[in-house]
Amino acid sequence: MSVLNEPAGRDTIELRGLRAVGYCGVLPEEQARPQPFEVDLDVVADLAPAGRSDDLADTLDYGALAAGVESVIATERFALLERLAQRLTEVVLADERVVAVTVVVRKLRPPVPQHLDTSAVRITRRRNGEQSPRSVGG
Repeated sequence: MSVLNEPAGRDTIELRGLRAVGYCGVLPEEQARPQPFEVDLDVVADLAPAGRSDDLADTLDYGALAAGVESVIATERFALLERLAQRLTEVVLADERVVAVTVVVRKLRPPVPQHLDTSAVRITRRRNGEQSPRSVGG
């Protein structure tokens, strides 16, 4: 299907490199001290109304999205990146205008003996409940 034939609501707001500190991991030290995480969001919604009106009320406030993501990371605790990523999708999908969201959560200091820059999980969730998980590390 070409872009011109895409149904409404396929527009995407992209947020990249949001960093926050929180607790996520199965090792005792990961639950004892906060660690840095980085999050990317692809939020699918119909952006045409905002494109026509130039009014913030007609779109998703990415500052509010970022604040919601940061709050979850800073105030909740998780054993698995998969669960953290799922919670972030729940926060984003709370806005009825969101059709789908892809979340990437990166652990910036993974606790492994190998030289590994990051470990991450990428999941996609849609309003209708379909899931397209694609785990790339945990």
